[in-house]
Amino acid sequence: QVQLVESGGGLVQPGGSLRISCAASGSIFSIYHMAWYRQAPGKQRELVAAILSGGITYYTDSVKGRFSISRDNAKNTVYLQMNSLKPEDTAVYYCGNYNSDPHQIHSWGQGTQVTVSS
Repeated sequence: QVQLVESGGGLVQPGGSLRISCAASGSIFSIYHMAWYRQAPGKQRELVAAILSGGITYYTDSVKGRFSISRDNAKNTVYLQMNSLKPEDTAVYYCGNYNSDPHQIHSWGQGTQVTVSS
């Protein structure tokens, strides 16, 4: 089972940018499909973005044009670049891997807190 560790969260002002990372253990990271989720207080965890092993990406409507998911297979790492951040982006962000359905995550990281506030 792959182990995932998120990093890079923090406090950022509205309109600012942040890049969070998710490092995976194991030597077969390149075949994983990866996803970023977020969970705000009192809300369900929601899918934010996903990237297939071949690089095709998906974004939920609320982050299209602002967030960008990417991966570096040589570093076993997936990234989420977040621009034009809004207070409603405040959440704990989690990464996960999946086989075919991004709503069926196999392994989760521990999460990284992103707070957007002035």
